Amino acid sequence: MDDAADPPLSVEAWLERGARGDERAGAALFHHFYPAVFRLSLGLLNDLPDAEEVAQDTFVYALRNLARFDPQRSAFRTWLFTIALSRCRNKRRRKWLEQLPLEALAGRPPGAPRAVEAALERRGLRRQLWEALQSLPEPLREAVVVRYLGEMRYREMADALGCNAKTAESRVRLGVERLRRYFETAGVDGEQFLAEVTA
Repeated sequence: MDDAADPPLSVEAWLERGARGDERAGAALFHHFYPAVFRLSLGLLNDLPDAEEVAQDTFVYALRNLARFDPQRSAFRTWLFTIALSRCRNKRRRKWLEQLPLEALAGRPPGAPRAVEAALERRGLRRQLWEALQSLPEPLREAVVVRYLGEMRYREMADALGCNAKTAESRVRLGVERLRRYFETAGVDGEQFLAEVTA
């Protein structure tokens, strides 16, 4: 069997080969981890083109810098999420500066979903969830998105968010509690809504 034909299914082996410049290993890492990085980016940005751009930029950076990745410090997925979170923050800052009143002048409310994004709405809940997430302070919003869309454990979250595991857990708990109150104030059963969204 030709070992160079197909990279092994081990992430560690893909990382090792990718650090040596093996493009097939880089492609395997991309295909394996891209969906999670994209979901995280979309959950934080609520903009399909921006989420795609951030996810792709995350991989361009990560694959170019694979030799810098230290598996003793974190899992590869955690490292990717840290890069993606940073890029999402930068994207939001740039977008905020670019979007001053031009959207309002065009007759479109800020943050209105595009047609493609509207098609992605899950049972009509995505818009409500996005609005609720925007009501949270950034540290709580990031924690909730990383936990539920990134499907990370608290220790992994702590590494990605730059805090300890107890702080990550606390941010998720506070964020979910604020989301419940937000929905109940809006006349929606917060418990049921969150159960459907996090299912």
